[in-house]
Amino acid sequence: MDAVISGIGVALPPATAQDDIWDGYFAHHYTGARHGLARRIFANAGVRTRQAVVSPLLEDVANWSTERRMRRYQAEAVPLGKAAVDRALADAGVAAGDLGLFAVCSCTGYATPGLDILLARDLGMSPNVQRLFVGHMGCYAALPGLGTVSDFVVARGRPALLLCAELTSLHLQPPGARADIQQIVSHALFSDAAAAVVVTPQDQNHPGYAVRELAAITDTSTADHMTWEVTDLGFRMGLSPKVPAVLAAHVRGLVDQVLSTHGRSIADVDGWAVHPGGPKILDVVQERLGLPAAALAESRAVLAAHGNCSSPTVLLVLNELRRRPVPPQRIVMLAFGPGLTLYVTLLEGSTLAA
Repeated sequence: MDAVISGIGVALPPATAQDDIWDGYFAHHYTGARHGLARRIFANAGVRTRQAVVSPLLEDVANWSTERRMRRYQAEAVPLGKAAVDRALADAGVAAGDLGLFAVCSCTGYATPGLDILLARDLGMSPNVQRLFVGHMGCYAALPGLGTVSDFVVARGRPALLLCAELTSLHLQPPGARADIQQIVSHALFSDAAAAVVVTPQDQNHPGYAVRELAAITDTSTADHMTWEVTDLGFRMGLSPKVPAVLAAHVRGLVDQVLSTHGRSIADVDGWAVHPGGPKILDVVQERLGLPAAALAESRAVLAAHGNCSSPTVLLVLNELRRRPVPPQRIVMLAFGPGLTLYVTLLEGSTLAA
């Protein structure tokens, strides 16, 4: 039995132009020598618009306590996550009560009862549904989450659902809080989103993408290159400029390993869902894999329209690939995050995987 992605749902908060965010807030947030540097970083981030549940143009959360941010997280994440899950279930033609497993990935907020409990209740899931909450895996969390729900579907023969929901806008940092280049980059890139996928046992009457392979590599010697610290003023991002170089050292080998397991090569892949962590990351992946510019068009489009939304972002790219006039039949998904960790997933149209 194959586990098949049979439905995808996306929910986004209101959008604001990157230039408006700069002019209306960050141009005054950074002063002195940092102002010119920050302006260049914002202009070169590859982002045109971003979504936020809390826009800095309307509410300045920079000096909010972590407690206040977490209360707002729950108030905003529940309706956003519900919208994404509703759309994924409708897309798959699956009832909430039929789910055997509901998994949630989020690293931008915590509460108990959590999103998994509250959404299972509000959406009418069975009281017997199994639940899993995954936190602090960051931008790559969607892929191990997808692997977990897929394993459940294969083992139990029941549908499962994965929700990734991130509200990075709640973690705006005050200008005096380590306002170095890493903090400026995170403020220029990150955004909010929720994305959900329904995974079901293979059914030829409902085509989708079979999850064929999943692999990971973690370079623990570079663990300090990407950090997410809980502070009294929210969560603070650390993002080293060395990250693209680490990915360059590992991405080709892991992609080749996953494809060769199924007797495939890069030339056999007609869809690339690459997490757009930033323009340089996409450039490195394109160069190391020897891909034409068009291969990462959807990843660059998602970065431009939505920024880096952490864990949901690679699912946003997958959704864009699925909406091509002729959808790709073989997709490689790549996502990166703390560790440094690289995850690769191979999807095949369910007719190919049969």
